[in-house]
Amino acid sequence: MKHPRKRLPQGLGASIRRLLFGPPRDAQDTSVVQRMSLIAFLAWVGLGADGLSSSAYGPEEAYKALGEHTYLAILLAGATALTVFIISYAYSRIIEQFPQGGGGYIVATKLLGGRLGAVSGCALLVDYVLTITVSIASGGDAVFSLLPLPYHKYKLFVEFGAVVFLMVMNLRGVKESVAALLPIFLTFLVTHVFLIGGGILSHLSQVPVAARTIETGFQRGAIELGRWGMFVLFLRAYSMGAGTYTGIEAVSNGIAIMREPKVETGKRTMAYLAISLAVTAAGLIVCYLLFNVHTTEGQTLNAILAHQFFGGLRLGRWEAGVWIADITVISEAVLLLVAAQTGFVDGPRVMAYMATDLWLPRRFALLSERLTIKNGVLLIAAAAAVALGYTRGHLGMLIVMYSINVFVTFSLSETGMTRFWMRHRQRGSKWKRHVLIHGTGLVLCFSVLCVMLSMKFTEGGWITVVATLVCIALCFAVRRHYGRVSRRIQDIALDSEGLRTKPAHHTRTFDPRKPTAVILVGNSEHLAKHCFLTVFRVFHESFQNVIFVSVSLVDSDLFKSEHQLDVIEERTKERLSRCVHFAKEAGVSAHSAHHIGTDVVQETAQLCLDLLRKHPRAVIFAGEVAFDEPRWYDRLLHNETAYAIQQRLRFAGVPVMILPVSLPRKKKRGASGLTLG
Repeated sequence: MKHPRKRLPQGLGASIRRLLFGPPRDAQDTSVVQRMSLIAFLAWVGLGADGLSSSAYGPEEAYKALGEHTYLAILLAGATALTVFIISYAYSRIIEQFPQGGGGYIVATKLLGGRLGAVSGCALLVDYVLTITVSIASGGDAVFSLLPLPYHKYKLFVEFGAVVFLMVMNLRGVKESVAALLPIFLTFLVTHVFLIGGGILSHLSQVPVAARTIETGFQRGAIELGRWGMFVLFLRAYSMGAGTYTGIEAVSNGIAIMREPKVETGKRTMAYLAISLAVTAAGLIVCYLLFNVHTTEGQTLNAILAHQFFGGLRLGRWEAGVWIADITVISEAVLLLVAAQTGFVDGPRVMAYMATDLWLPRRFALLSERLTIKNGVLLIAAAAAVALGYTRGHLGMLIVMYSINVFVTFSLSETGMTRFWMRHRQRGSKWKRHVLIHGTGLVLCFSVLCVMLSMKFTEGGWITVVATLVCIALCFAVRRHYGRVSRRIQDIALDSEGLRTKPAHHTRTFDPRKPTAVILVGNSEHLAKHCFLTVFRVFHESFQNVIFVSVSLVDSDLFKSEHQLDVIEERTKERLSRCVHFAKEAGVSAHSAHHIGTDVVQETAQLCLDLLRKHPRAVIFAGEVAFDEPRWYDRLLHNETAYAIQQRLRFAGVPVMILPVSLPRKKKRGASGLTLG
């Protein structure tokens, strides 16, 4: 029978965290991935809501860009629906080739190389920050459309509150935050089905009149603008509606949190999104035209449309139409809150993938005790708050900023897939169809990107470009730093091997009553071996035994496969086995102990306490990399885990000795790179 492990006492801060974020999840519970994963419908709510909610601002911005030439709205609606289906279908094929998820970052990394993958990843990170900002700003506009203008001065404060609210929900866990908003999602669907369907059906008798009006508009436009001028105007309006397609990437990126079989679940989710988004976006544009909706200060076009359609509905003396219109607008606003959820789900996940590949600090790949990517969530929330404050929630500027990086990622993904199928022509005749699909998507996405950059660069587009370039530069700097440190650790490993004594002819018997050195093993077994050599050189015959201890962290890879936990445990055992073998060759009796968790400090401290009950004469040793010329970013890129463990155990009266491992930034001639003693 397995007994629960006794936990270290929790302080007031830990109690508050537990109250806000919920109790920790057991990382070794094999059913945790299944329970936290999403079926297609819930994935549509949590991930597809980003795309569907874009109907609140994408069609509106496109329609407003037409100005007085609203006769182009019919073509605009058709082009919008067609674009949704083309991009969605192309991403369904991407899901088939990349069932592990990761979206644009994984596609670009695997097919175009690590550097272009980093570019795509940085574009995605900025995009997910703006997903949150645009969604919350648009939701604020929708809610305050129902309030008098004097109240609009409080809109920005409410939007900041929404960012904090979503941050806390996501620190609790993905599925809880999605399921809580499901009723609002359904309310949005029902109200908009009646709004769009009823709006179009109520004007069927006026189709001949509308057709003549549109024909007259085209004739007048040809005279006033010329055919080229009409095309440029249409292209501008079409590009301003680019925000409509922003949520399609989210489904491909979020495959990792979907229920098995992931590919089928992802494709089904993509189909739900494509149909709902195409019908909603195109239908709203048509309704704007049919109801002759015009911009009014303090109100969105959707709010005006809803009140025009539902406003006259009465049930006896009760003005039901006004209430239904208000519910429609409110459901739209809260769905935008769900859309902001996508940024919190996929943004930290992309950061975790990039941290695993060493483009970002490693801490962004670690999970909290609630199995959420806590550091990523916090950083994404902070960046969204900064973007919201800088733009003051101005939706027009945010949408321009938002749309650019979406199509950077789209273009890179379609380039990679086109190149992939061109190189794998031998797979059969279907390669031509795939090249046609992805080639069409590439031309479409790259064209929209060029139009956005050329027409809107000075109107806010430059901000996105600068932010993305800064992000790319930081990622390359982080990667270069980790590369240098890795090379220095390799030098230490070689020096450690050189300091080893000759293999012993016999190994002492392990006696738990004898003095025992407990050596903590981190990601690098070479540092642990260095600590072992230091301990037995400095203290010589003081210790008779050694125990190598390691706690493996459950990171974002857990969600790639339900069997990933076994892989992590096996990797830990192999690392410890090599350390034990190293010690026995030196004639020292050695054992190992390991555990898997999400908090390295808490889990390591607890494991050490468990060992001390069996080995009362044990002393704990930990290695810590020490730079001879430390800089401000060293603490960010290399956490001080050893000191945190020492701080946790000092109150239990447990001695922890930290052995510094000198790591010069530049290897000096004649220096071994080691500091012993």
